[in-house]
Amino acid sequence: MEIRSRVRDWLLANDPAFSRLRQATRITATIVSSVCLLMAFHYLVAPLPPAAYGLAVSLSIEGGLAVRDRTHGEQLVTRIIAVIVGVSMVALASVLESHRYVSDVVFLSIIFLAVYCRSFGPRWFAVGMFAFMSYFIGAYLRPTIDQLPALVFGAAVSAMVAHLVRTVLLPDHRYRDLMRAAASVQQRVDQMLEELVDVARKPTLIETDRTRLHRREERLKEAVLMAESFIPTENRRPEPEPGLASSDVVINLFDLHLAAESVIVLSLQAMPPVALVEAMLTRNSAEIEAETARIDRTNERLVETVKALSWLRNVRQRLAHSLEKLDAHDLEDPVERAVAPASTRPKLTVSNPALKTAIQITLAAGIAMVFGLMLSRDRWFWAVLAAFLVFTNTRSRGDTAVKALQRSAGTLFGIVVGIVAGTLVAGNIYLVLPLSALCIFLAFYFLAVSYASMTFFVSIVLSLLYSLMGVLTPQLLQLRLEETLIGSIAGTVVAFVVFPTRTRTSLDLAIKAWCGELTGLLQAAKEGASGMALIARSQSVDRAYRELAAAAKPLGVSWQLVTRPGHVRQTLAIFMGCTYWARVFARRVADEADAVGSTFHTDIDENLTLIRSIAEKGAGYFYDGGRVAGPVSRHLPISKDDAELGLEMIGISLSRLHPATP
Repeated sequence: MEIRSRVRDWLLANDPAFSRLRQATRITATIVSSVCLLMAFHYLVAPLPPAAYGLAVSLSIEGGLAVRDRTHGEQLVTRIIAVIVGVSMVALASVLESHRYVSDVVFLSIIFLAVYCRSFGPRWFAVGMFAFMSYFIGAYLRPTIDQLPALVFGAAVSAMVAHLVRTVLLPDHRYRDLMRAAASVQQRVDQMLEELVDVARKPTLIETDRTRLHRREERLKEAVLMAESFIPTENRRPEPEPGLASSDVVINLFDLHLAAESVIVLSLQAMPPVALVEAMLTRNSAEIEAETARIDRTNERLVETVKALSWLRNVRQRLAHSLEKLDAHDLEDPVERAVAPASTRPKLTVSNPALKTAIQITLAAGIAMVFGLMLSRDRWFWAVLAAFLVFTNTRSRGDTAVKALQRSAGTLFGIVVGIVAGTLVAGNIYLVLPLSALCIFLAFYFLAVSYASMTFFVSIVLSLLYSLMGVLTPQLLQLRLEETLIGSIAGTVVAFVVFPTRTRTSLDLAIKAWCGELTGLLQAAKEGASGMALIARSQSVDRAYRELAAAAKPLGVSWQLVTRPGHVRQTLAIFMGCTYWARVFARRVADEADAVGSTFHTDIDENLTLIRSIAEKGAGYFYDGGRVAGPVSRHLPISKDDAELGLEMIGISLSRLHPATP
């Protein structure tokens, strides 16, 4: 029982609400169940062609990843469309098998349409993925027309199993998921305090310690955001119903994150006593009071650090109490939902990002197809697949290059391990199938953490299946690696040459969006907004910062020659600090809207002027070689409920972005 509890605590601390665990389990359960049902039919009723298994597995994976509709009914409709589209694509590939050049042109046309239709909403994103993968399966496994009923059966079984797994076996449950996410939040607060204990025991604070503490804070933020996502948007609106339990949870989650950030900010300037932090971890009230009484009251910064810890402790208790008052009905969507306005139809113009992406991916797939065919007439599909996938969920050409590198590295190491594993199991079906299922689970469990890890485990699965079919050879796996490299290189080249979205461009847009959100927060405060309205605004600033950090990510990798990673991290830290002070400002003003000072509006105007100048320069802060100003020595007085403190620190943080003058 103790081991089970420890495993659960570890999972919650590393996987908020078990979201990754649930996704990986869903996909694995769908694949295993579908394959077992098809095998039973194969041996008890009638043989099934390999394409039926391939299509079922492909739709099982995409059904777990791409189907993102809100309700179960909408998901079912998407799956039915997926079966129709999937079988149609396989049948089309089969009909055109004897007309290779026509088939290749049709494949590229399907790729174009599959990418372009993503702009029509989540359902059509899923349909596009189903169409591409199904044509890929048809062209690769080459079923005949008379096998079409078997393909319909395989696709239908996969869709049925996927829907049952999603709705019955492993359904989403907001209340349960929120409770798990809240438990994960508490676990990550404890991890942050444990890290603080380790750092506090050292005689000297070094940069690595700062990085570790900030990493813990980022992990806590992930869990807080996960918890917030389970509360319906209606219950998080600026003017919630009085006494709404879910609104109390939102406020307390916000305060907890802010308190945890304050603990880190202040601890880096004055480390708290180790005994006090340890008492916080054990939640021993008597020891906490005793250690608090022993601190040196003449050390102002140490006093503020201890008060920040006390604030964190109180907020954790308030969060626990608000969760106790919550029930499942508080998290239900309103019966009457506002009908979202119909999205405008995307225009077929070069200025349309959806069209640009479709052209990019189609061209990359075409290049991969040509060079892949030169390398192999039978295995060129791996090159097209790689070219297609390296563009998925990327923002810029730097992002695409990083993903291409991850896919190539994951494939390389996966092949090396796959050769060893395939040789050891020697095609033993009783070993291959369980090992394959385990690798599939690990692939999708680590997908959100590392794309290279997912590719690594998928490559092992393919090696095991090749060993089962008796075709596992180093030459075959080498060919797969070469085809993957062709596709990755084709995708990277096109990303840099055709309609290139430079990392600088995407970063510039992200900075402007961040400046826009911060401007909106300050303007709302100036106009007298308060309460949840300002908190919601500050959360928008936080989301904009996360987009900014993601846009800057390609600049920080070790092979990037455009700028120094150290300078990138330093500049990004300033934006992060300003985002933190924006949250402090929003919380203070939300509490004391009528207690602002006489210079409140003037200070806001000065900050707005700074924000406009930053928006004009944009990404230049990350590329210019000039040094930014040094760290700010000002600290947060927890005991002083000053609504203008955050405003002052926003201005100081923004000023640091300008090069220091001698």
